[in-house]
Amino acid sequence: MKVEWKSCFRLGVSVFLLYLCVTYWPFFAGLAATLIKAAIPLLIGCVVAYIINILMTFYEKYYFPKRGNSGVGKSRRPVCMVAAFVTLLVIVILLLKLVVPELVSCVELLIARIPGTIEFVLNWLEDWNIVPEDILASLDAVDWRSRTEQIFGILTAGVGNVMETTVSVASTVFSGAVTMLLAVIFSMYLLAGKEKIGGQVNKVMKRYMKEKLYTRCCYVLSILNECFHKYIVGQCIEALILGTLCAVGMMILRLPYAAMIGALIAFTALIPVAGAYIGAGVGALMILTVSPIQAIIFLIYLSILQQLEGNLIYPKVVGSSLGLPAIWVLAAVTVGGGVMGIAGMLIGVPLAAAIYRLLREDVNRAQNGREQ
Repeated sequence: MKVEWKSCFRLGVSVFLLYLCVTYWPFFAGLAATLIKAAIPLLIGCVVAYIINILMTFYEKYYFPKRGNSGVGKSRRPVCMVAAFVTLLVIVILLLKLVVPELVSCVELLIARIPGTIEFVLNWLEDWNIVPEDILASLDAVDWRSRTEQIFGILTAGVGNVMETTVSVASTVFSGAVTMLLAVIFSMYLLAGKEKIGGQVNKVMKRYMKEKLYTRCCYVLSILNECFHKYIVGQCIEALILGTLCAVGMMILRLPYAAMIGALIAFTALIPVAGAYIGAGVGALMILTVSPIQAIIFLIYLSILQQLEGNLIYPKVVGSSLGLPAIWVLAAVTVGGGVMGIAGMLIGVPLAAAIYRLLREDVNRAQNGREQ
């Protein structure tokens, strides 16, 4: 076997680089963490651009699609981009305006009612003789109202002093605002020149990849794009339908906070599997501040609605488009939530669907090859 000096040189360089990585691993790990932290606005910008591109493409289909390079045709991209950003901003503002104020007021009302609820439970336990009298006497001697106010004061005041907390919150808010501003600006540049940027990336891949690897990478990227696109569109439509049905049903049943809980259910429905339980729990807790009976009615109605959604709406809108079995959906949500929290739950399902599809097609291709 003939040994070429180029192969030896590549092997030597690879071994030397591996030695450097192992020896100076803390330095390289810190450098990588610094680079990732610095690139967070760009990464968020890519995510924002991908989501906005779905809305922008939808608007471009109807905003003078056949005008070409005329005056109106040249305005398609900026007009549709602005319309997509405004649509997303309006949705976020409506959710915050509907959910946050009512949620805060309900939490305050619930905390105010905790002492009376505890006294009612203690009297009920005393009447039925479930708990020994000495324990009930010690519990009854506690001033629950003052204890509740102390706990609430600790939670709202925080651990540090007021000045340190204010400075910390202000710096966090300012840093987050700057990050989001840079992300939005970067996403605008990506959306404005997406065809040109895509062509440049395509040329670089063709230049430095072998043809077989290039074809395979393009195929994998197309599968990922298809799965994420179908998931985002289908999940948003499904969440809108579910939130609307929830709000309308609550209005018919004369349950409180109908519009707000409908918006909350629509938002939590974006999280697969766990979102239904989160929305149901928060909604029931808020209605509980008004009437326990109405909270039970809400849970019964939402359970029926969830059955209709799971058997009729979700398979038509989302489920069949992804082709991912239910057990793998649950696994993707569990693993994604454990690794990245709510963001992991959101991206876990389409990512698992893409991997599942690629593996299934590769296995079927191998089996067909053996049979032939």
